[in-house]
Amino acid sequence: MNKRAFILAFAALTAGPALAADPATIDWSKIPVVKVPLFYPGQSSYEWLRSDNHKGAVKETKRGDACTSCHDEEDAEKDIGNELVKGGRLEPMPVKGKNGYVELSVQAAYDAKNAYFRYQWKTNGKAGIEYPYYRFDGKEWKVYGGPRLDKDVQEGKQPPIYEDRLSMMLDDGKVPGFAEQGCWLTCHDGSRDMPGVKSKDEVAANPLMAAIKKNDVRKYLPATRTNPSDWTTGKSVEEIARIKADGGFVDLIQWRAHRSNPVGMGDDGYVLEYRNFDAGKNPFASNLDKDTKQPKFMYDAKKFGAKAVTAKQAGKKESFLIKGKNAVPFDPKAGWKEGDMLPRYVLSASDATGSGADNKATGSWKKGMWTVVLTRPLGLTNDDDKTLKDGGVYHVGFAVHDDNITTRGHQVSFVRTLGLGAKADIQAVKLP
Repeated sequence: MNKRAFILAFAALTAGPALAADPATIDWSKIPVVKVPLFYPGQSSYEWLRSDNHKGAVKETKRGDACTSCHDEEDAEKDIGNELVKGGRLEPMPVKGKNGYVELSVQAAYDAKNAYFRYQWKTNGKAGIEYPYYRFDGKEWKVYGGPRLDKDVQEGKQPPIYEDRLSMMLDDGKVPGFAEQGCWLTCHDGSRDMPGVKSKDEVAANPLMAAIKKNDVRKYLPATRTNPSDWTTGKSVEEIARIKADGGFVDLIQWRAHRSNPVGMGDDGYVLEYRNFDAGKNPFASNLDKDTKQPKFMYDAKKFGAKAVTAKQAGKKESFLIKGKNAVPFDPKAGWKEGDMLPRYVLSASDATGSGADNKATGSWKKGMWTVVLTRPLGLTNDDDKTLKDGGVYHVGFAVHDDNITTRGHQVSFVRTLGLGAKADIQAVKLP
């Protein structure tokens, strides 16, 4: 070994590991704030954008022009959202009091280990920290509550209950069209709360959906269908695997106020032939035993104060069910009464494993505003992750769900660029 090689090897051995910042100690006042406008999109799917109903822009959309090539005027997002949320051509089920526009503040920083994202936005009403429950009706445990786009909720048969959520889609340039049209590549007719929804049996009978064991249609990328505008024309599992191996998927990072925030995490997923979770396990799992049709866990009465909650208590206390904190195995002989309710998901940071456990996140709600800080490791090499690295530039899209709503009842952004130490719309600052 020559002298120079010896010095480099010695330096590598003695330098010690690179240190990661504690997100709670980052001085965010020194990190630039980028205001990203989000708007209510209604049922403006991939197919609608390419139909004659998208007047004045069909030709441009079909040839792959960016959405912002037309919608580039000031307050464009605010005007679109405030119009669509009222109902009409793209909203057959308007939600009373729903906001059409949200301003999302985004800050980004990174060090040798992680990227850090700080988000702030005002909610439409109080913080949504609940998810629909299982309620005992005297004989069976049935779902109680739902999002405000559900027919039963709109008709008053179920109360509006759903968690707030923040999502970030991210691509590194390997998904054709994402840089121009963002999440509209993933949103299609046939999906939940979109035109042309089919029954579970009809979806399960489709060859691709049967192969991946799904009974509903969710987000997918055009490259996974022989006809991008027809979800039924799925390519083979082998073809889709090749697309994934080439990086032709969009990363989907989500923070959830009920299912991930109480245990300091955000879930990790990706969009390809479906809206998938990453390999491994999430910090949340179903609380229903498929065989007994009863919950798996109940509250530890000694720690929580009761073995269940009631409808009157829902929303008045933090009802998270967390392993190692307030959850114990369900006892079917515990004297259950009609009206007793238990969460549909049980949470555990220690149970989260593999690629699905990559993202950490904490959120707090104060004076009508969420502040969420998400930590994402750099240099991930999992086959279901986009790799963030120093000097990299990425295309990102954001979405916010609030006001007890899910699926298309969110506010979304047009595409922005994200740079880690590189010029972009959102420039992550390198921490000392």
